[in-house]
Amino acid sequence: MAGVALGAYFSQRGECDTVPEQSKNKRKRKEKILEFLQENGEVRNDDVEKMLGVSDSTAEKYLNELEKDGKILQNGKTGRSVFYTLR
Repeated sequence: MAGVALGAYFSQRGECDTVPEQSKNKRKRKEKILEFLQENGEVRNDDVEKMLGVSDSTAEKYLNELEKDGKILQNGKTGRSVFYTLR
């Protein structure tokens, strides 16, 4: 509870800009994935991991969010055969 109160206090004072910074970084990373897709036609989870230096689960999360946003399309169901293309 104290953490929530402190977070609210600092955010009101403008001293806690971690969340907007994280959102900005996340948006830039997703844009990088979309640029890669425009240049290469398809992307795999491994490509995202290497390109962004993120874990498997983070790469999967970015790809799932882009798919949910209607920007990319998943091809294949599971495993190594899955790749994504622009919608």
